[in-house]
Formats: sequence, structure tokens, C-alpha cells
Amino acid sequence: MILGAGPALAEEPANTLVIHADQGRTTINRNIYGHFSEHLGRCIYEGFYVGEDGAIPNTRGVRNDVVEALKKSKIPVLRWPGGCFADEYHWMDGIGPKEKRPTMINTHWGGVTENNHFGTHEFLDLCEQLRCEPYICGNVGSGTVREMQQWVEYITSDNISPMTDLRKANGREKPWKLTYFGVGNENWGCGGSMTPEFYADQYRRYATYVRDFGESHIFKIACGADGPNYRWTEVLMQKAARNMAGLSLHYYCGTGIKSRSATQFAEDDWFALMKKGLRIEEIIGRHEAIMDRFDPSKKVAMIVDEWGTWHDVEPGTNRGFLYQQNTLRDALVAGLSLNIFNHHADRIRMANIAQTVNVLQAMILTDKARMLLTPTYHVFEMYAVHQDATLLPTDLACKDYTFGDEKVPGLSVSASKDRAGKIHVSLCNLNPTATAEVSCKLEGSDAKPASGRILTAPAINAFNTFDAPESVKPAEFRDYAPAEGGFKVTLPGKSVVVLTLE
Repeated sequence: MILGAGPALAEEPANTLVIHADQGRTTINRNIYGHFSEHLGRCIYEGFYVGEDGAIPNTRGVRNDVVEALKKSKIPVLRWPGGCFADEYHWMDGIGPKEKRPTMINTHWGGVTENNHFGTHEFLDLCEQLRCEPYICGNVGSGTVREMQQWVEYITSDNISPMTDLRKANGREKPWKLTYFGVGNENWGCGGSMTPEFYADQYRRYATYVRDFGESHIFKIACGADGPNYRWTEVLMQKAARNMAGLSLHYYCGTGIKSRSATQFAEDDWFALMKKGLRIEEIIGRHEAIMDRFDPSKKVAMIVDEWGTWHDVEPGTNRGFLYQQNTLRDALVAGLSLNIFNHHADRIRMANIAQTVNVLQAMILTDKARMLLTPTYHVFEMYAVHQDATLLPTDLACKDYTFGDEKVPGLSVSASKDRAGKIHVSLCNLNPTATAEVSCKLEGSDAKPASGRILTAPAINAFNTFDAPESVKPAEFRDYAPAEGGFKVTLPGKSVVVLTLE
């Protein structure tokens, strides 16, 4: 005993991870890594679509560089045309010869006039170029049952019918493959300010006429709740669960508490966004519990078809265009969110980050002919190894990330086994200032780490610019070592790491 010594200080728990490699049962649906593109700002026009006669290299008006980048990240599904725009979009305005298409005012986003040159044919051509599934959102707020029914028929029918003939006259002989169709968007708000009871009745009415043609089988998705609006889910599951294949959920975790800037912020704003990003776990869990009461066999999928950060627009840009930069902070939010979605893969079977190009938490930013990949893009590309893999249950005990009087878990993780038998582990160190040493036990497998990749940067607000497009990009990672029964890994602060075990 040492005289004068005070009481022993309790040590913080070590970072320990157990991966149950022999207990995987659930497949991580590739569509959890999906995207969302709305007629908003420069997402469609200038982002995806530049016209056939422009100087930017394109295929039938769709810019080639964006397509190749998204194919590399294995984009699985793309939601269109909105968003709030969907419930004021009338699809027949966007077919036929471009010079004859009527214009429209985008009343939700910037009040700009659109020429409707990007419509159904162009979107489905884009999806074919991307080799991804289309997810179309229909107009309940200002449209009609007949309008929605005819849109599905136009796209998918090969019968002798006016809609089939119209499609063929517009240059498409064979029907397209369409699996996913949303019956309205945010109908509690911009999609009609409806009560859940009224929307449930409208959903059942509209969905009745979203018919299957030929070999197609439409996966019908009902408009779900805005974040913690649990009553909406209760009513929809009670009144319409038998009529739906999926129920959506929207959650934007927002921005900092002192600064709303995407790039100018301090650690208090970093911490606040990590905390708000992690909240999606609670929100998903509570909606899931409601769905389980009405649907214990989990036939109805949860579709998180809008999620992400939401900062102030970049200075000097149109506020209605929602153009924002994308930093390492956004990448950490993407990483922890995708880990959470993976853990709920038995109920979540699609998610769509908002949005793909030039809007909100974008994958890609463009400036005329120039294009850059954001830190969030790199997380999606790194995490693509989880697509269609088997979720491996994990037990994580980790030190907290403490800031002031608040704290959150310091680490986020998910693991999966692919069809070739390789195990992939994605780890996020949310603490920007502290290294995390993690001891991992691998049960049911003797695989060892064979390779790794890391995304990090010296500053918490590091981002890519058109003059320096590779300031934040993945690098090789080797700070791991085999250990008895598993391995050890050292994660730098503010990092996303993906390990491959063989």
C-alpha cells in the first residue's frame, strides 16, 4: 500500500469486438446502398443530364463520367423523380419529341422553369446505363389514379393497348423492367398535408390500380413517416399493410449546432452531428417494433428512401438548389448510418441517400465539364463489399466519445460474409482526436485480415475541390495484426476502415 494514494480510478472498458462468423442468417440487400435523385437544383440537369448536343461527353444526353463513377461504386437502385417534386410531376409532360414537351415551374425548388427534356425514357435509359434498378415515385398529391395506372402500363405493358402503342410511337418497342414503385411521397407534408388515416385510404385506392403487366411484379411502397412520427406507421400498418410491400421512412440528421456550414465548423458541431446521426438507430428500432406487431413475419420492408445530412447551401448559390459541400464529417455519418442499416437488414431492404449529384449529401459534384467524388462517395464505394453478403452478428463494447457533458459510443461497426467466403468488417472511429485500439474475436472462423482500406484526413472539415479533387480519398490500411482467436486493429481518429478477412 502506498501512503497518501487516493482511491483507484475505474478504467474505461477496452474496445472489444466479437464477430459471430458462424451465425449469419440475414442477407444485406444490395438496395440498402441505393440513391435518390430529384428534379432539384443541378441534380438532374447538369448533374446527370447535359443534353446530346453539349460539349460534355455523354451517351444520349447522360454524362459519361458520372455514369462510370456510379457504376464503380456499384449503385444498385435509383429513386426518381422526387421527393416533393414527385407530387407535382405529370409524367406525360416528359415523353415524346423534346421540342414539343411543355415546360413547368418547379415550385418546390428554386422556382425555375424546367423544359421536361429529362423524363421517363431518359430516366430508364440512365438506369440501364448505370445497370441499376429504377425506383419511380408516383404522384398522389396532385395526380389521379388513372394517371398513375397509365404510367405503370406505359412502362411495363406489352399488351395491345393505347399506352403500349404510345410508348412504341415514342421509340421504345419493348417494355422496361420496373420493380419498385412508390405511391406518393411525404404525403404528410409537401405531398398533400394528409392525415395518416386519409393517406392510408388514398394509398389503398391508388395502389389497387398499380397493376402488374406481363411478367412484371410491382413492389409497391407506401409513404411512411417523417423521423419519429410513430403514429403514422401505426395507422399505415393497421389500415394498409396487406396492400403494401414496403413502407418508407425519412430521416435527415441535419447539421451542427453552432454552425450550419458544411465546411466551417468546430468539434462541437462534429459531435452534434455524430449524435444526431446515431439517433436513426432509435428511430428505426421504434418503427420496427410497431411493424413487428402487425407483421411479425417481416413481409413488409422498411424503405429508408431519404436520409443524410443537411447543411446550409454553399455561399453564393441558389438557396432552393440545396447545393452543399461534403467533408470527412459527412463520410463518418454515411459510414455509421450504413452500419446501422446493415444491422437491421431483416427489415430494411432498401435505403436511398439524398441525393446523388449536386444536392445535399451528394456522391458527386459537378462544375460544367469537371466532376469530383465526395468523401461520402468513397464510403459507399468501400462498403460495396457488403452488398448481397450475409450479415454477421457482432457484439461491440467500446469507449465513449465524450465532448463536454455529453457522450456517444466511440465506434460503429458491421460485418458480413460474401459468397466467396471472405469476411468484410467496416469500422468507424467517431472520435476525431483519439486513436482506438480494438481487440476482435472471430467465432466460427479462422480467417485473418488480408487487406484493408481507410478513409481519413488531417482535418475534420477536409473536403475535395475541383482544383484538388483527391484531398480526401481511400488509402491502403495495414494497422492490424493477427491475434489469438482473431485480430487487433488500431483505428486513427475520424476514420472509416474496411477490412477483408480470408
